[in-house]
Amino acid sequence: YRTTTCVVDTSPPYRSAAWIKIQSCDRREAKQTTALPEQKAQPRSQRKERPATMAPKKKKARQQRPLENEILDPEIVLKEVRRCKALLEKQKPIDESTVDLSAYRVVKEMTGDKVAKEIHDLFLKCAESILAGNSFKFDVPSRAAGNQHYVPELDRIVLKQNTSERSFANVSQVRKTAIMTRVLSLVHEVTTKGIHVTKRDLFYTDVKLFKKQEESDAVLDDAACMLGCPRSCLNVVAADKGLVVGRLQFREDGDLIDCTRMGVTGKAIPAYIDKITEIRSDAEFVLLVEKDAAYNRLAEDRFYNQFPCILITGKGQPDVATRMFLSRLKQELKIPVLAFVDSDPYGLKILSVYMSGSKAMSYDSASLTTPDIKWLGLRPSDLDAYALPDQCRLPMTQKDIDMGKQLLKEEFVLKNPAWVRELERMLQTKQKAEIQALSAFGFQFVTKVYLPRKLRQGDWI
Repeated sequence: YRTTTCVVDTSPPYRSAAWIKIQSCDRREAKQTTALPEQKAQPRSQRKERPATMAPKKKKARQQRPLENEILDPEIVLKEVRRCKALLEKQKPIDESTVDLSAYRVVKEMTGDKVAKEIHDLFLKCAESILAGNSFKFDVPSRAAGNQHYVPELDRIVLKQNTSERSFANVSQVRKTAIMTRVLSLVHEVTTKGIHVTKRDLFYTDVKLFKKQEESDAVLDDAACMLGCPRSCLNVVAADKGLVVGRLQFREDGDLIDCTRMGVTGKAIPAYIDKITEIRSDAEFVLLVEKDAAYNRLAEDRFYNQFPCILITGKGQPDVATRMFLSRLKQELKIPVLAFVDSDPYGLKILSVYMSGSKAMSYDSASLTTPDIKWLGLRPSDLDAYALPDQCRLPMTQKDIDMGKQLLKEEFVLKNPAWVRELERMLQTKQKAEIQALSAFGFQFVTKVYLPRKLRQGDWI
């Protein structure tokens, strides 16, 4: 293996630290003496000194890993959050009367009796049309992308006034007209009785007609838009999906709910938002978490007790109840909402649904949107800032790239230059990462290091 006067056993079990040190020295000396066999090594006194102008070689800076010890004092960590909260309390709410909405369709809250009366009047017109020897039809507002508009003053998507005719006499429209008639009759029944049903209940009342729940759900939105009220006023709700835990108390249909005493994962956000009253909280902010896996980590670590906050998740794409609940919290508590989503185009898309509304329900954006949500993480710039390992990063698919380019054309993104820079960085690197990728530094890295540091630095956009 090497030339030496010592006899050493080179098998792995007998290698000693001293032998390895000697070996390395011998190899270095051999390299110096055998580099130029025809020349003898110069004595140290005859060697040329390095010119004074020649700068010493700089060692390559090692990429620092995130520190494991982070400042966890709430008074220090929440300083920037409280400053943001103070500015929010001074901010005046947007006066919608100053915005011209005459060219758009605006829905208004209605009682169950009012909804039943609107349906009764609509059916009365249909009956009069049939008695006159004509067929009946519905003028349904168009919810197509071309009939939607983003209003910068309100920071949300609204619906224009274009409508499409749905006639029973038209062969191509007869089935959809029949579905509309059936849905309206069922809504009239539940609003008259003052009860609530789920969308699944509605579907199973006439499976042969509806065939797929997607069809009855779409017609339900058409019916709410046509009647001029939010879908929640129809007393037809979706099954519980969202979760909430933390420093929050409210009454649900008269019962007191304390979200700090609802177990580890908290309470399911009720579908009947209209039955929630007396909302109270000492939280400094709302942390909106995209996925339930990250939410469960924060909930189990009792993050909301160390840093007073409210944790909310919609488990991916949020349902109507979660969006309405978040909107009410922001309006009544007047505290900042910080978002913790995946570093990919779909994470930002979900955040935009909370902020500006979805195109499918643009007619009800007033009660479903929460403007001015701060993007806390996980952002594309965090991948390098926190030295996220390469094995935790994922390459973007073509579908991801197309979605990212589409978002760069949206007005709600273009109005925020910091969002544009993050998206452009994502598309340039073609890398994405999920929130769970931070677990590479430890399963509690999010609660012990990442979020406290981001909050302390006010690192949100």
